[in-house]
Amino acid sequence: MRSLRTTWALLVALALVLAACGGDGGTTTTAGGAAPEDSAPADTAAEETTPATEAPDDGGEAEADGDLVIGVSWNNYNEERWARWDEPAIRAAIEEAGGTYISTDAGSSAEQQLADVENLISQGADAIIILAQDGTAILPAVESALSQGIPVVAYDRLIENPGALYVTFDNVGVGRLMAEVIYEMVPTGNYVIIKGNQADANADFLREGFEQVIGEAVANGDITIVGETYTDNWDPALAQTEMEQYLTQANNEVDAVLSQNDGMASGVVAALEAQGLAGQVPVSGQDADLAALNRVALGTQAVSVWKDARELGRAAGEAAVALAQGTPLEEIPGTVIFDSPGGNQMVSILLEPVAITRDNLNLVVEAEWITVDQLCQGVQPGTVEVCG
Repeated sequence: MRSLRTTWALLVALALVLAACGGDGGTTTTAGGAAPEDSAPADTAAEETTPATEAPDDGGEAEADGDLVIGVSWNNYNEERWARWDEPAIRAAIEEAGGTYISTDAGSSAEQQLADVENLISQGADAIIILAQDGTAILPAVESALSQGIPVVAYDRLIENPGALYVTFDNVGVGRLMAEVIYEMVPTGNYVIIKGNQADANADFLREGFEQVIGEAVANGDITIVGETYTDNWDPALAQTEMEQYLTQANNEVDAVLSQNDGMASGVVAALEAQGLAGQVPVSGQDADLAALNRVALGTQAVSVWKDARELGRAAGEAAVALAQGTPLEEIPGTVIFDSPGGNQMVSILLEPVAITRDNLNLVVEAEWITVDQLCQGVQPGTVEVCG
């Protein structure tokens, strides 16, 4: 086994060198340029309600004491959601089962993530959970792990290898929920669509969900899409720049914005605010970031689709432990078959999301996802029931 792991490590190292020579492995966006993921626009609510994000605690070197070792490869830990919700849930599930948690952070580098997975293998990981920076670029590392009998969980982002377990929310459904809220508010007019990273299959799944809702209205001319673009690394600052450009091109005649996540929605709202349009143009998002939920209460964001990452993290942690213990992929509880865009039948766990609007903000408060003080910061009394 050790010689096999060494051989695969050399092969993946070669893939790393070739990838580095070819660039960052990402795909050029349709508008704008690349920007660091953590260069988000100023967001007062986020700053006041969200603790500083720290590097993931890797739990130290795993000792050969017979315990299961579960490795997690984060694509970029510098996001509120991963540190606040996903990692604690994954870690808790692993440790409750008597396992050891170790992790790496690729810092938004597809090449680094290849090396990170090999690092987790060398540390003795019995199963690996991967939040992929690039679902295609990571394939050699996934194949390396699977060939050595190490199960892989594709976490919240598709990796087109049917040997991996895919654990996520119904992302087409997430897109559909966002579009349903916005379309009900604005059934006709000019729309802007701000999509996520082109190398992330979720961006296309979400767009498919949008299409299911607004496609007919676009076809018959009730809705005109005046701007649509992918956004490198789901970068809020880049989303703000994209929105500013579309506002200029449309002479501010934009009636609705379908933004694919809350981080980018913060950039969209900043661009609208600069033109005096915040609160007048409905904006979507997902993840139920604390700052986004505050924007929903304030009325500057119409909806944030809540994907309770605590449930997702626990599901992934429990599945990784079961796989490491030898449970066959198809016998993991709660799985279904997902037909992927690449033609693979992926054994998957698909959780159901919830659209959060001003009308049901009580759900996230009751679930202790956010406090009333965090949610209601700056909200005028009497405008939102849960805020009083």
